[in-house]
Amino acid sequence: MTTWQGRNITVAGLGVSGISAARALAGLGASVTVVDGGSSPAHRERADSLEGEGISVRLGDAETLPEGTDLVVTSPGWKPTSPLFAAAAKAGVDVVGDVEIAWLLRGPDAAPWLAVTGTNGKTTTTQMLASILSAAGLRTAAVGNIGTPIIDVVLSAEPYDVLAVELSSYQLHWAPSLRAHSAVVLNIAPDHLDWHGSMEAYAADKGRIYEGNRVACVYNVADKATEDLVRAADVEEGCRAVGFTLGTPGPSQLGVVEGLLVDRAFVEDRHKQAQELAEVGDVQPPAPHNIANALAAAALARAYGVPAAAVRDGLRAFRPDAHRIQHIADVGEVAYIDDSKATNTHAAEASLAAYESIVWIAGGLAKGATFDELVAKSAKRLRGVVLFGADRALIRQALARHAPEVPVVDLDRTDTGAMLEAVQEATRLARAGDTVLMAPACASMDMFTNYNQRGDMFAEAVRELGAASA
Repeated sequence: MTTWQGRNITVAGLGVSGISAARALAGLGASVTVVDGGSSPAHRERADSLEGEGISVRLGDAETLPEGTDLVVTSPGWKPTSPLFAAAAKAGVDVVGDVEIAWLLRGPDAAPWLAVTGTNGKTTTTQMLASILSAAGLRTAAVGNIGTPIIDVVLSAEPYDVLAVELSSYQLHWAPSLRAHSAVVLNIAPDHLDWHGSMEAYAADKGRIYEGNRVACVYNVADKATEDLVRAADVEEGCRAVGFTLGTPGPSQLGVVEGLLVDRAFVEDRHKQAQELAEVGDVQPPAPHNIANALAAAALARAYGVPAAAVRDGLRAFRPDAHRIQHIADVGEVAYIDDSKATNTHAAEASLAAYESIVWIAGGLAKGATFDELVAKSAKRLRGVVLFGADRALIRQALARHAPEVPVVDLDRTDTGAMLEAVQEATRLARAGDTVLMAPACASMDMFTNYNQRGDMFAEAVRELGAASA
């Protein structure tokens, strides 16, 4: 059991996770200082609240290590190259994240963790898993990279049976002690390489989720990199590799057979038996990548011993958050879909694969991504493309190389009003039976506060279109 009384702990970041960590550690007797480079009125307000609780806060300087620090607790987004961490390394001080603290704060009878990571689909899969666990009558919560701070849940007065834990590569990087009951890496594609430094480092941090697993390491049969991470992991004796696939499952896999989600992993004789879990229609929306998410969630739930009926009931009850392949409206026999959460090429590819004839709205901040593979794979589905945002030229160039026959509208503007014009231009290109899909394949911050605002403005533009045509 870690002793916190009297320790001098520096918490990096005055966000939700940082505040949660600061309060928890101060409550356990540590002397806590929070540092943050910001100094806005919002920062000052949060600082005042913590200082009223006896927690020191230093604003405007996130580089200098407070004197006497014996542990640094970082918020997820802080890069390993941050000057504060360089100073900590020079002083021989460890740096960990809030997930590591949550893991260390668990009591002897604490709820086990079913952990989820991957480049795309983490939140949906974690929420599906929580829905399935709830349908089985278990007290659970979707935590980690979503929802209530994980430290607050671990310290809750009312105990949980099991937790569905979404973990980003950032969080896994700073959580060396984490040992999940079972875990899944959904997929691996280039993302956050500016933070990790290389694709190899990014994948290695994702793979940390498998370390010490007790029951099952769940991997994506269609993504060999995830299976490679399982093979490299040091797990407990008896822990099994369990695959999920959109095809017919082999032994020790979950998959799809004639419109049914089936389990050939957690059955008495996995070589001869298959357990029906749910129908494809029980998953909403039933897009291929969402079926894959459901299979991954089901695998983790089954690893925990959840009955098949709870998998079905949990999937039926689940509805994804907004901006994740969300149907907004049908206008003039054209469907309008908001997948603003598709902020990278891997997510956009999955979204584009869900529809047959598409007018694609795309663009924003590319974050170093290239678009040739995405466009080449999706070209046959494209009726037309509308581009906006700072890095739209990269997508336009890929379209010229791999889909030169597809009409492209290039909106030379980066203001928020571009969304209404984008929807209008997409409507002009669309025909009855088409789907206008906003799956930008880029981050949103060149034009919008975040992907939520981008999706909201798309929905607003579609509603204006519907009202005008009524």
